[in-house]
Amino acid sequence: MRFIIQRVKHASVTVDNTVIGRIGKGYLVLIGVSDTDNTEIADKMIKKMIGLRIFEDDNGKTNLSLKDVGGELLLVSQFTLYADCKKGNRPSFIRAGNPRLAEGLYDYIIDSCKKQVPVVESGSFGADMKVDLLNDGPFTILLDSLELFAKDSFNE
Repeated sequence: MRFIIQRVKHASVTVDNTVIGRIGKGYLVLIGVSDTDNTEIADKMIKKMIGLRIFEDDNGKTNLSLKDVGGELLLVSQFTLYADCKKGNRPSFIRAGNPRLAEGLYDYIIDSCKKQVPVVESGSFGADMKVDLLNDGPFTILLDSLELFAKDSFNE
């Protein structure tokens, strides 16, 4: 599972010229799912994401979490996070999770986040979405479950 987390001043997602999700200060999170992902991995990714201390405190240090600043979440599915560009110029998406699995995990992530964060908005799985954001910093982080939670990882 991969999360691209962007600290934003505001963000929105539009489908068919209609804004379907909008947040103020918080995270825009692009979510990619592979066929090896499950709810246990999703839970670990959510815990790591929500616990990240990437907002500035009064001294300008990145010491505050999403909860500390009353931040909001905009969660957007994005299978292209699993693009394989090793061969040729046309990306392969064979490593992206099958749509049924991916949509189920995407919905699970949204529901789980809503239990922990007061404002959670989302995109529309599989839709042609337009995402608008004001990245704060810019501050963008990649969380990759294979790197974070591998058995031999020293990050446990």
